[in-house]
Amino acid sequence: MSAALRPGPGVTATRAVAIGHTPLRLHLGWTAMTLLALAVAGYGAALVLAPAARNGFIRALLEASWLPALLHFGGGSIALVAGAVQAHRGLRLRRPALHRWLGRVYLLAVLASGGAGLVLATRSSAGPIAQWGFGCLAVAWLATTLVGWRHARAGRYAGHRDWMIRSYALTLAAVTLRLLLPLSQVAGIPFMTAYVAIAWLCWLPNLLLAEWFLRTRPRGPVRATAAMEPAPR
Repeated sequence: MSAALRPGPGVTATRAVAIGHTPLRLHLGWTAMTLLALAVAGYGAALVLAPAARNGFIRALLEASWLPALLHFGGGSIALVAGAVQAHRGLRLRRPALHRWLGRVYLLAVLASGGAGLVLATRSSAGPIAQWGFGCLAVAWLATTLVGWRHARAGRYAGHRDWMIRSYALTLAAVTLRLLLPLSQVAGIPFMTAYVAIAWLCWLPNLLLAEWFLRTRPRGPVRATAAMEPAPR
């Protein structure tokens, strides 16, 4: 076993897992996901830092609920970037301290953005269907993230991994929304009609895809960085 993966004090031999090679398809999938996440995170950061980047819809949102809107955009952007880095298997294994610190950043970003998103959902001018769609997204996002965090705290690393996959699938709703909105306009669908539907379509397919991935992938040993940490006392 290499020095980088040698178990520390308190780690049993059965918990030390060697690193295998990540399949090419997973590398490509991670790269595509990360590029989209970075693009949307950059857009979200611009909405917070550059008023000139805000369109009429965003300006109206900020006028009505400036603090929840800024928390939602800023926290969501941070969660997109931190979650993409966390999803890189090699980095998780080679930089466990970075993984743990980024996990804390991700948790705080989701709490800020998800909580603000829940407030914004109740104030949406798109009507009750959109309010329920975005509200359920915010609740599911917060819930999956907190459950994943609790699994990590309890040393249940397989459960932690699975719930954080669900959490990041919901984080990527920001990407899905910004893909579907322009596509709906190209298709000639009225903006408000599309927006109401996308309040659900931006996250339900993501969550279903995450569940399909979790249920169909080969079940092997947990290779998360947590596997190299001392067992909880």
